[in-house]
Amino acid sequence: MLQRPQQPEHRIMALKTRMISLLAYQPLWRTGLVLSVIAILFLATTNESLPLPSSPNDKINHFIAFLELAILTQLGWPTVKPLTTIVALLAFGLAVEGIQAPLPYREFSLLDVVADGVGIIAGLLVWHGLLKSYVSAYSPN
Repeated sequence: MLQRPQQPEHRIMALKTRMISLLAYQPLWRTGLVLSVIAILFLATTNESLPLPSSPNDKINHFIAFLELAILTQLGWPTVKPLTTIVALLAFGLAVEGIQAPLPYREFSLLDVVADGVGIIAGLLVWHGLLKSYVSAYSPN
């Protein structure tokens, strides 16, 4: 018996359901956060020049890294208050700068911490958009 092709609405709903399931899979995002923190610590303390895609502007790199960390934190722990995320990630950013301070090939920069903070706020705004999408997916149409 031939199956009738799914209507576009059914395919869209199936895709939406899969995306919601992925967004709700906290172990994935928690693992991503841990791996990102390890990678950031490595990159922040190495004196090696690595062939990684990055911006020539260090502040943009900080912005992107902490935007990602904020999104991963909220996806991994969706009930954590945004202020807790801000404080924890800013503390991490300050710790990274503190680790870099004594390294002869790195320097401490409060402007890096500011870029971290702007990235965190941007990440929380992205998270808020994802959360609104998540909620609207489960609300009655």
